[in-house]
Amino acid sequence: MRLASALCALVLFSSACSDSQSDKSTGVRHVVYWEKWTDFEGEAMGRVVDAFNAKEREHARAEPSYRPIEVEMVTISAIEQKLLIASAGGNPPDLAGIYSFMMPSYADKGALTDLTERAKRDGVERSQYVGRYYDLAVHRDRLWGLPSTPASVALHWNKRLFREAGLDPEKPPATLEQLDEMAEKLTRWEVTLASGEKQIKVGYLPDVPASQKRLLQVGFLPMEPAWWSYGWGFVFGGKLIDGDKITAASPENIQAYEWLASYSKKLGVDSVQRFRSGFGAFASAQNPFLSGQLAMEIQGVWMYNFIKKFADGMLWGAAPFPAPAAHPERRGTANAEVDQLIIPTGSQHPDEAWTFIKYTQRQDVMEELCLGQRKHTPLANVSEAFYAKHPNPYIRLFREMGASPNAWSSPKTGVWNEYGRELTTAADKIANLNISPQEALTQVQTRVQISYDRDRSMILRRQR
Repeated sequence: MRLASALCALVLFSSACSDSQSDKSTGVRHVVYWEKWTDFEGEAMGRVVDAFNAKEREHARAEPSYRPIEVEMVTISAIEQKLLIASAGGNPPDLAGIYSFMMPSYADKGALTDLTERAKRDGVERSQYVGRYYDLAVHRDRLWGLPSTPASVALHWNKRLFREAGLDPEKPPATLEQLDEMAEKLTRWEVTLASGEKQIKVGYLPDVPASQKRLLQVGFLPMEPAWWSYGWGFVFGGKLIDGDKITAASPENIQAYEWLASYSKKLGVDSVQRFRSGFGAFASAQNPFLSGQLAMEIQGVWMYNFIKKFADGMLWGAAPFPAPAAHPERRGTANAEVDQLIIPTGSQHPDEAWTFIKYTQRQDVMEELCLGQRKHTPLANVSEAFYAKHPNPYIRLFREMGASPNAWSSPKTGVWNEYGRELTTAADKIANLNISPQEALTQVQTRVQISYDRDRSMILRRQR
């Protein structure tokens, strides 16, 4: 990255650095692209940018009158805040890569360029994508971005721990009840007897005082990780928003969080807190799943990367998350989100930015990007070569989870950040048995409904 570009990124004035006078003098149309990814994921997108720029230079050599587009990718941390600040200040980048949950709020604030007509003109259609991933870029019947790399989640399990517990390592739980039963068999304690002797025992041990037992291994913890603790209601048929109503306290959601609380009751809050306090960082060999302390957990398509890096040789599997036995149709309930390429309002080069976005949607380009980031592709068509090259042995599964009718995503509302925080806080209190699910979720519903109504009123005023 040139020094000038780095300085521009620091002061959030990237597009000012690519002024039109400079572009005309060099014969190059300069596009500044803000990207959130670093490490191998950022490098994968960097290769796409390099390939696009090389293609543009080749076009200019073949046709001297053609002014090539040059995309400069600038890595930006905390893009959720910085992009909005830059847009509000009238100095956004020409192009940005964002998380799908950011889009509704940005669109409602007028910070995004509407891409609907450009997509129609150039034949970009929903049928070319996995429907959910395309739909995540649509808000209030307008298209605000196009997908880049997607992600979905599934149940991961440790096959060695299954075998040691007498379970078939090739058979993950098919129902939620089976998951609960297996979790008990996969839970191990160190128990201190009155004599001082220590023994290893299996199960939940409700009759042993917490002071005499220490968790060594747990079969499953709904709050580990807590990243999707706001989404358990979907497994039980719940919703977070229904029409214009916040539905945090629906019967289905309450049932979900009663199930979450059941693990704290069976294991003991103090025991779980002590156990979790010993976990290492997620991206480390001390991650509870990678270290063998946790036998099953929900994780995303990216988990393969961390298994390979920190627990190479681990015997593991991935499968759809089970559903209650009474509702087998809910099997595979999974969070599915997608990165999006958007053009901020005020972009100095929206047409050039759109040209780059379209380039990334080519099947060959998208597959190379998704291979580089080790994710599945959001496109409807996938080559067999993509699957053959992909290192994740369960990559087809994650694509199926993203395309599943049971996939769920963050609700499209400008108050989602607040709603998600409220639900996560409520889940933590419920897991610690500080409050009942009914009371906690009712409080969330009441507070967020006020914010939701206020947000809708502001949007309606802008539209008048």
